[in-house]
Amino acid sequence: MEAKSKINSIDPKGLLIGWGIILAWGISLAFLLTWEISWKTPLTYLAILLQTHLYTGLFITAHDAMHGIVSSNKKTNHATGWIAALLFSYNFYWKLFPKHHEHHRYVATDKDPDYHASGIFFRWYLSFIFQYLNVWQFLLMAVSFNLLKLVLPTENLILFWMLPAGLSTLQLFYFGTYLPHMGEQANAHHSGSQSKNHLWAFLSCYFFGYHYEHHDSPGTPWWRLWRVKENQAANPTSSFN
Repeated sequence: MEAKSKINSIDPKGLLIGWGIILAWGISLAFLLTWEISWKTPLTYLAILLQTHLYTGLFITAHDAMHGIVSSNKKTNHATGWIAALLFSYNFYWKLFPKHHEHHRYVATDKDPDYHASGIFFRWYLSFIFQYLNVWQFLLMAVSFNLLKLVLPTENLILFWMLPAGLSTLQLFYFGTYLPHMGEQANAHHSGSQSKNHLWAFLSCYFFGYHYEHHDSPGTPWWRLWRVKENQAANPTSSFN
């Protein structure tokens, strides 16, 4: 009965927000792949940043699906996560799923696939990436690229499809893994949290800089993490125990 109540409490807006990100990524990519590039206008650089942010949103949508909080319908929830992960450079949802839950179960230990005890940025980043990449992703990306460049400008494919995907992994790693888990974190979740700034928290990584809050409340969707931050700021004695 308790589990059923938890499922029924999932906000139906989660599915709309998840698919809003997926559609925004797809529509903007379709437009940008045929857009005439000009290096003289800042719009080109803004477009790269926008696609990077939307790529990150794909992963965040898949992440929330792994926590079962995109939709109260289990099949719809997992299907949304599966599609979002696949669009992010052919990531495989059911491969990501157990590793992410290992991260929550064994956070900042040698059993945590997202953690690297060295604390060295590039060693940690490479370890993080190769936990999730596999040869099939490289093959599928290579095949897709070579097929797409037959009908689309190569420069556009590189700038708006491939480059943002790579930049997004840096965004996810730096703001969502490296900063929260670097150094010693003497709290129950071994996680840090960025200072309260909701605009920057959204722009930097969909509020996942509020990382202690995510580990403390993994059933809270990304778009509500700011509320958890507000609650903990209002009750500081209950935070970071």
